[in-house]
Amino acid sequence: GGRAPGSADGARRAPRSADGARRAHWREEDGRTDGEMSRHVFLTGPPGIGKTTLIHKTIDVLKTSGIPVDGFYTEEVRKNGRRVGFDVVTVSGKRGTLSRISNDSGIPNSRRCEYRVGQYAVDLPSFERLVLPLLEKVNDREDMEKKVYVIDEIGKMELFSEPFIQSVHQILDGVGATILGTIPVSKGKPLRLVEEIRSRREVKIFNITKDNRNSIVQEIVTSVQDCRKLKGN
Repeated sequence: GGRAPGSADGARRAPRSADGARRAHWREEDGRTDGEMSRHVFLTGPPGIGKTTLIHKTIDVLKTSGIPVDGFYTEEVRKNGRRVGFDVVTVSGKRGTLSRISNDSGIPNSRRCEYRVGQYAVDLPSFERLVLPLLEKVNDREDMEKKVYVIDEIGKMELFSEPFIQSVHQILDGVGATILGTIPVSKGKPLRLVEEIRSRREVKIFNITKDNRNSIVQEIVTSVQDCRKLKGN
């Protein structure tokens, strides 16, 4: 689903050298298996382009293949045909409020809400209650199977949470899981974690467009499976 205006991050992508661009292309196309191989997969693209739809399709294929998947995605909430906010929904089906338009919110004191993106009041306690336990499980020693963790999305609303940022860093830096995530396109003020993800060499990024969104699922699935194989080394 498309996120509210203002949820997209900022800063133009850091310029890459021609050599860097060639190296990235070589790495992705030739399926290298050394330390340069991607360990995480992220989708990016403008609001409403279909990133979350692709996440759902990818989850379905991975689960059918017997790959364990956990994590969360965001979903539009509509009332009388009008978008009034977003919910966060876990892969296992639990749901909580992420944000609401102030006068529709049901979020206590939303008019004075400290966390806002445009017209939306962000319910940070609700988001953290649902999402943080999921992400903290990644580094649980008892959970040894290499899972795929869906993080849809890492945007302005979610980045109000400092513990969320720390958890994402831990998963990015660790070898216990592969992230299948989404990040907004560069627009407006930069979001530090988003720009960091964009520039990390072990992250493969798919730019979703109207032209490729209906044909790219298998490529995403293959990339996630390749990442996961690398984790088992």
